[in-house]
Amino acid sequence: MNNLLSVNSVRFIVLVLIQVLIFNNINFLGYINPYPYILFIAFFPVKSNRAIIILLGFLLGIIIDMFLDSGGINAAACVFIAYARPLILKFSFGTMYEHHNIKFGAVDFGSKITYITLLVVLHHIILFSLEIFSLSKIILVIQKTLFSSIFTILLSIIITIIFSRKSK
Repeated sequence: MNNLLSVNSVRFIVLVLIQVLIFNNINFLGYINPYPYILFIAFFPVKSNRAIIILLGFLLGIIIDMFLDSGGINAAACVFIAYARPLILKFSFGTMYEHHNIKFGAVDFGSKITYITLLVVLHHIILFSLEIFSLSKIILVIQKTLFSSIFTILLSIIITIIFSRKSK
């Protein structure tokens, strides 16, 4: 339990620092902004209490919001994906989720990509809808969601491959 707590604490701090120090400074063509900090929510232990992940999602989002001065939109997007996470897990992993025996390092690559893609796209739709908050600019919301999602998904997959533990 202590090891699990320390691993998740380090993951939380490292992802926040990387997001704040590196990825918040990337704004390519006004559409591409990577947000890999949501990997914390994605890879938080499945067996944990749902209220804890929602609370940690809020904390993660509000910390990012404080650095971006974005008024809570990251917190709202993180709380939404933390709340929707069980549905996305069930859709992506099926019976493995129902039995709560998902080991993210041991699942097949296609299921992992589906899971990350769904979380990222949902996060970005909420984030950019709240950021722009205008139906007349729906095309801009879709463009930012699409381009940032593609970049965030690719970056998240690369990070996952680099830092995954090989299970034999």
